[in-house]
Amino acid sequence: MGGGSDLIAGLTVWALPVLIAVTLHEAAHGYVAYMLGDDTAKRQGRLTLNPLAHVDPFGTVILPLMLFLLPGGFLFGYAKPVPVNTGRLRNPKRDMIWVALAGPGANLAIAVIAALLLYTTAIVPEGMKPWYGRTLDNAILFNCLLAVFNMLPVPPLDGGRVLAGLLPPRQAWQLGRIEPYGIFVVLGVLFLLPILFRTVGVGINPAELLVWRPTIYLYSQVLTVMGLAA
Repeated sequence: MGGGSDLIAGLTVWALPVLIAVTLHEAAHGYVAYMLGDDTAKRQGRLTLNPLAHVDPFGTVILPLMLFLLPGGFLFGYAKPVPVNTGRLRNPKRDMIWVALAGPGANLAIAVIAALLLYTTAIVPEGMKPWYGRTLDNAILFNCLLAVFNMLPVPPLDGGRVLAGLLPPRQAWQLGRIEPYGIFVVLGVLFLLPILFRTVGVGINPAELLVWRPTIYLYSQVLTVMGLAA
């Protein structure tokens, strides 16, 4: 009984932050696109905070659960991308930058709110304090991770869309050509290259350099700014 309840508690301290993070990330994309002239997400029912509208069965449920059960407890996940019709945006090149930034921006906002909520731990019932504190700490960390990962400058990630909006048209078009398989390039660099490097004895971990270290730095900065750093 104890083992089962511990597993459920362990799942919830990650499941809630992941669900909230990916839901608000995608809803923010759709809302900003709507404000800038594109109602595609609204017409498809994606301007909602209902997680069921954004859940991707594999990316939001299966993948995080598999990673959670692996040694080390590393967690990652994603939701169904919100559809954006750039042709409906009032200024497609400029506005797409704001649409792309909305998702990571929402994650940073959630991280700050979670940090503020840590100040309410004192009024939480004693038996819930460990769970409450871990859930909020995980929310800060996961939202920082999601913001950093999505700002990698490779389409279809948000950072790739921002970069495309900043580049001249020809270079932006060339960058956009990799979008159909860009995510596989990113996952290969972050997860397969480290395995290959370890096999040949090379001590370089792209995932640590490009994602994990910036995430920990951002996490520490959120705690510092909110007066919670040790």
